[in-house]
Amino acid sequence: MGVSFCGNNKDAYNVGKNVLNNGCFVDALNLVPHVFLLFITFPILFIGWGSQSSKVQIHHNTWLHFPGHNMRWILTFLLLFVHVCEFAEGIVSNNVMTTNHLHLFMPAFMGFIAATTSVVYYHNIETSNFPKLLLVLFIYWVLAFVTKSIKLWKFTEFHVGPQHLRFCITTLLVILYGLLMGVEINVIRVRKYVFFANPQKVKPPEDLQDLGVRFLQPFVNLLSKATYWWMNPLIIGAHKRPIELKKIGKLPIAMRALTNYLRLKDAYEDQRTAEDPDRSPSIWRSMYRAFGRPILLSSTFRYLADLLGFAGPLCISGIVKYLNEKDEVAPEDKMKETYLGVYFMYSTELLQNSSVLAVLLFLALVLQRTFLQASYYVTIETGINLRGALLAMIYNKILRLSTSNMSMGEMTLGQINNLVAIETNQLMWFLFLCPNLWAMPVQIVMGVILLHYLLGYSALVGASVIVLLAPVQYLIATKLADTQKNTLEHSTDRLKQTTEILKGIKVLKLYAWENIFCDSVEETRGKELTSLRTFAFYTSMSIFMNAAIPIAAVLATFVTHHFLNEVGPSPSQAFAALALFHILVTPLFLLSTVVRFAVKALVSVQKLGEFLQSDEIGDDSWRNGDISVSMEARKKHLGMSKAFNRKQPMRYQMDNYEQPTRRQMRPTETEDVAVKVTNGSFTWGNNLLTLSDISIRIPTGQLTMIVGQVGCGKSSLLLAMLGEMQAIDGLVYWSKQPDCEMVNEGNISWSETEESDEDIGSKNRNSVAYATQKSWLLNATVEENITFGSPFNKQRYKAVIDACSLQPDIDLLPFGDQTEIGERGINLSGGQRQRICVARALYQNTNIVFLDDPFSALDIHLSDHLMQEGILKFLQDDKRTVVLVTHKLQYLIHADWIIAMKDGSVLREGTLKDIQTHDIELYDHWKTLMNRQDQELEKDIQQDSQTTLERKTLRRAFYSREAKNQIDDEDEEEEEEEEEDDNMSMTTSRRSKIPWKVCWCYLSSGGFFMVFMMVSSKLLKHSVIVAIDYWLAVSTSSGNGTSLNTTFTTAGSPDAKQNSNYLPVFIILCAAGITLCLITSLTVEFLGLSAATNLHHNLLNKIIHAPIRFFDVTPLGQILNRFSADTNIIDQHIPPTLESLTRSTLLCLSAIGVIASITPAFLIALVPLAVAFYFIQKYFRVASKDLQDLDDSTQLPLLCHFSETAEGLTTIRAFRHEARFKQRMLELTDTNNTAYLFLSAANRWLELRTDYLGAVIVLTAAVASIWSLRYGLPAGGLVGLGLTYALTITNYLNWVVRNLADLEVQMAAVKKVNSFLSTESENYEGSMDSSQVPEKWPQDGEIKIQDLCVRYDPMLKPVLKHVNAYIKPGQKVGICGRTGSGKSSLSLAFFNMVDIFEGKILIDGIDICKLPLQTLRSRLSIILQDPVLFSGSIRFNLDPEKKCTDDRLWEALEIAQLKNMVKALPGGLDAVVTEGGENFSVGQRQLFCLARAFVRKSSILIMDEATASIDMATENILQKVVMTAFADRTVVTIAHRVHSILTADLVIVMKRGNILEYDKPETLLEQEDGMFASFVKADM
Repeated sequence: MGVSFCGNNKDAYNVGKNVLNNGCFVDALNLVPHVFLLFITFPILFIGWGSQSSKVQIHHNTWLHFPGHNMRWILTFLLLFVHVCEFAEGIVSNNVMTTNHLHLFMPAFMGFIAATTSVVYYHNIETSNFPKLLLVLFIYWVLAFVTKSIKLWKFTEFHVGPQHLRFCITTLLVILYGLLMGVEINVIRVRKYVFFANPQKVKPPEDLQDLGVRFLQPFVNLLSKATYWWMNPLIIGAHKRPIELKKIGKLPIAMRALTNYLRLKDAYEDQRTAEDPDRSPSIWRSMYRAFGRPILLSSTFRYLADLLGFAGPLCISGIVKYLNEKDEVAPEDKMKETYLGVYFMYSTELLQNSSVLAVLLFLALVLQRTFLQASYYVTIETGINLRGALLAMIYNKILRLSTSNMSMGEMTLGQINNLVAIETNQLMWFLFLCPNLWAMPVQIVMGVILLHYLLGYSALVGASVIVLLAPVQYLIATKLADTQKNTLEHSTDRLKQTTEILKGIKVLKLYAWENIFCDSVEETRGKELTSLRTFAFYTSMSIFMNAAIPIAAVLATFVTHHFLNEVGPSPSQAFAALALFHILVTPLFLLSTVVRFAVKALVSVQKLGEFLQSDEIGDDSWRNGDISVSMEARKKHLGMSKAFNRKQPMRYQMDNYEQPTRRQMRPTETEDVAVKVTNGSFTWGNNLLTLSDISIRIPTGQLTMIVGQVGCGKSSLLLAMLGEMQAIDGLVYWSKQPDCEMVNEGNISWSETEESDEDIGSKNRNSVAYATQKSWLLNATVEENITFGSPFNKQRYKAVIDACSLQPDIDLLPFGDQTEIGERGINLSGGQRQRICVARALYQNTNIVFLDDPFSALDIHLSDHLMQEGILKFLQDDKRTVVLVTHKLQYLIHADWIIAMKDGSVLREGTLKDIQTHDIELYDHWKTLMNRQDQELEKDIQQDSQTTLERKTLRRAFYSREAKNQIDDEDEEEEEEEEEDDNMSMTTSRRSKIPWKVCWCYLSSGGFFMVFMMVSSKLLKHSVIVAIDYWLAVSTSSGNGTSLNTTFTTAGSPDAKQNSNYLPVFIILCAAGITLCLITSLTVEFLGLSAATNLHHNLLNKIIHAPIRFFDVTPLGQILNRFSADTNIIDQHIPPTLESLTRSTLLCLSAIGVIASITPAFLIALVPLAVAFYFIQKYFRVASKDLQDLDDSTQLPLLCHFSETAEGLTTIRAFRHEARFKQRMLELTDTNNTAYLFLSAANRWLELRTDYLGAVIVLTAAVASIWSLRYGLPAGGLVGLGLTYALTITNYLNWVVRNLADLEVQMAAVKKVNSFLSTESENYEGSMDSSQVPEKWPQDGEIKIQDLCVRYDPMLKPVLKHVNAYIKPGQKVGICGRTGSGKSSLSLAFFNMVDIFEGKILIDGIDICKLPLQTLRSRLSIILQDPVLFSGSIRFNLDPEKKCTDDRLWEALEIAQLKNMVKALPGGLDAVVTEGGENFSVGQRQLFCLARAFVRKSSILIMDEATASIDMATENILQKVVMTAFADRTVVTIAHRVHSILTADLVIVMKRGNILEYDKPETLLEQEDGMFASFVKADM
């Protein structure tokens, strides 16, 4: 039987009647356009590609879309689908004919190829922007349209109608070709590229011309959009080198926070109508107006996907049904339907062919998944846009919040942080999930209708089981949320306690209190674990419901069906129903989550609304509210800014931001007043006047000082002048500055085109350099904190740093002035922070400088230096107006103008001379105070001031780091590993490996029994589930045949027997399955819990018993991270991930096993699929990890920026830097959004690829079973079983990969915790047993130091070298020496806190190195230089071990001069101490620490510079008290002020770790040239 185009009929080639009446000729005519297209386009493509690919890939900055782009892609896809149908129809019809008729399917095949070519060709023309070549396509569409129309016309002539499939297909093709022709004409109309005189020049979108934009989703063609093809280079490249921020570039303009902010703000403001200006706009409505359209689009996609989802079960039922029915109709009957010499098929016939159904199933799956992912992507993108817009709105509001709101506690920092971190994210999540809200009910209803269609009423029973159990799930979901809240409270408590322990670790170790505090943390952790247990229980319930509901539903359905119909369902019905139940479960399970999120979103919106409605700062004439311009103004500017932006878009436009040249004294200024307040009354917004009838003037270019007692309103006065307070009455008048000063406004644009200069002139006040009392730092480098956005000027910077004597501090920092400081950086002491703030105020080139008590945290030398160099020299030389609030009266002599305040009003105003003459009383009062301060001045000696202490702590933290040079920070380790082998293959293999060792460590800390339970129950559960379905398959297939033929068989026949035990076995299996579901879900969760318990317990004990050195080397933040973030991950995130991973993996494996056992041929196809899957997951995991890290690392700066801004509001507004901060916020938001968008796009990339793999699996399974049917017959039921399982694979494949990637990221937490578990503990045992130590030791307090050598770490140089000393019992010993001479190290050596590697210390004859640490430390007392109090009661702070009577405590307080103060407190000894003892002053805290030492009544007391922060009078009392209270005990004082040890019995002078002088003070004083003598001279 030869192959010929028109078949082997003799009249096949006969054209006698009319050429066009020969069907074969018409078909041949249809081939012409296709061939024409291929002939013309191939050379063009070939030449074009050849020349391009040899040079360079078309860069994406030439891309654009021609008009009708998406329409064309959709039509082309439809065209391809119709061609496939035409081809299938041709083949099937051809099989009916006696001879082969090529013309039935050949043109269809060629059409398919031509359509593909057309779209490839189009894509290349479009990306190279060369529309002239589109003419070829236009001609092709016209030709194809004409030829197909001829064919259709002939069909109607020969009475072929819509009942025939080929007629329908041809009609469709004609329509499609017509539409494509229309699209082509439209392009000509819009672009005018032919026939028109002036073709339109079109440039690609602006974003693409800026090569920084790497997120190409909006710009690629439809196919690439749908499959995320453009992500390939990024995801595959991640393997070679990690993805960095540079690699993900910028956001496209439409997605930037600014664009979306303007959209949302316009929608929000539009609701404020003229009639009702006070009405609060609804956030929901503005969200809908700004972002409604994409949500509708996403919902459309979602509906399409859901409807296509039902194609799966229907196709399965069809395939199973038609596999079993052989062709009943004889070919002769079929031949009656012949026209034009060929057979025409009926439209319904095609759908009864199982191979066709298999292909349809495949296409439906591919489409459904594409739509679903598209829907997800659109919602996520919209959610991200919404979050960006909300963040910008919140930020704008923060910048305008009235200060009273912040200080009166209406808006706490915590609330603002919550808004930013929680509420916006919840709204974003709600947007992600909201299409589910209206898609799911539709899906459920459709599912139930289909079930009813398949199984009748019994299906409704099953469906009702699912529906009835849904509320239970909702209940569980709400319970889960509550439990999580509880857990959060407990973990916050635990964190607070841990933070306190870590901050006061030195005290705890020195007093041997570690275990007491450790137990209190363990107790809180116990509470936390209890609520975690509840959490785990509910989680496992939720998982159990999810797994068990489908089983229960299937059970209910089939049992009912059995009783109603007396007959089992047919296999096609049974498996379609099974698949439908699987489809139905997901929406019901998700619905509870979605509803919960909707409720949360309502709450979030309410909070947001309240926040946006809260009070704003007064709109004075110089306040210029929101820095944004209406859309029209922006459009106006667009023209000008184009050229500028290309080079540096979104950068500050520096040309407007030049600093003005500083001028000489201004002759123009007739006014010599910079600021004038006339009878002003100001309040903080609580109707109580803080400042009343204030009339003052601040003279220009002079130094004004404001003095007065604490709390008399000095700082408030500054803020009132800055406009931060509400003015009830009076005026604040700022003198107009000459024009050249105006530029200093810092007109920084905060978008490409925002804010022109016009509105600046209206403002009355310029930037004021302002240093607050409570220092405020940015999380940035030291240099950035000082320059604060001004251009860097080296000379000026140097001068400022010298004036604030910051150089020594900067030299100590690891990276000099490039070191990060602030919350996330190095913690500086108060004095250092304050000096940086003052430096910022000095460096800013502003006319007016406000300094609010800059000396409060500085010692006397620094204050003097700052006064002389900084304020008098630097600022006055510049002729700047300075307002200084201070308590240090000795500086009044320098003031040009003095304002004295009392109780919120001005007491006196004038020069010092005026006051001396007019108010003698006040002057005398000042004089006495000055004398007192001068005495302090004399006593405060150069040698070891507070500043040097601060520097010492810094140095101690860092010089250790240089020795180790590499902190045990995981990131650094990883980087180093990677640097060791730069050879690419090694690194990539490491990056794609799964951390098995860590997983094993995690599982083993959960306990082996639990692991065994988990594994075995999981395996059992999955085998039982397979058994249920298998039993269903076997029984339906066998029951099917018998029940159809003979309705009532005799009881003896084997079939009836099988039918009778079919039900009980089924019920038993289902019950077992449900039980096992419960067991597995519980075991996994509780395995996770026990792992979490053990890991935290070990971590806490390890860290609390680590040597003090560990805390010097490891940053506090890093240790805290292990207790907060990492513990949280281990507690709450790893168990569900682990559960999900094992479940989806086992489901996929069991599915593959089932399919392979039914049709072994499937295994051959599995090999390439497995390879593809391996590569997809390998690439994805690496990229996903990088992107997740980027997301996390970009989120932190954003949150910090918000809290920073809220804290430093007054400073930012005084400096007038709002615009710069907004700009920064937008950049941070965009960076974070970019990372998040890429992460979600990568997830879509993965899901689509795994979904397509799943679809291929379904296709291969179907084809394999259809083929194997031809050769040997598995029961139809088993085919159904195989296909149902194949369908589930598509759902679970991507979960396997996602969970693997998540688990890998989460296991990093376990790895970090583990890295701390390997630290060495201190040796607590000692070589003596505690029972051998005498009860009363040390009774006498005799200390012998023999040849002592001490170092902090075996890697470091010794800090004490061969020290020898002998201290008699009861002696008072003073130790002095310069900073770093080893005084403090000696005091630590008594407690065995440092490494004593040679020599020994004997106390009462016992070598302290042999004692158990607990014993040694609990028998000595020490008072440290920095006072540490813990939150709790006063009693707890004095005596945490609860050993002492109240009398003893009162006695100690009396000695420490605190008795009266404590008596006055509510609760006395049980009065509350807040965290860090913040409710007491530093001096009081120091006294409490003294009292703590007195409580201990030990015979040796060591005072390490204990009186540094106490005023002179109190110190003198203390010296006497110590001498009397400790008359008979040994006291070792490490001196801060030498005069305090002049009365000692013995003085030791140290230098560089050696003892220099050792004698009575009197003897040492006689040696004129001695060290001690020189100290004392300097002191007097």
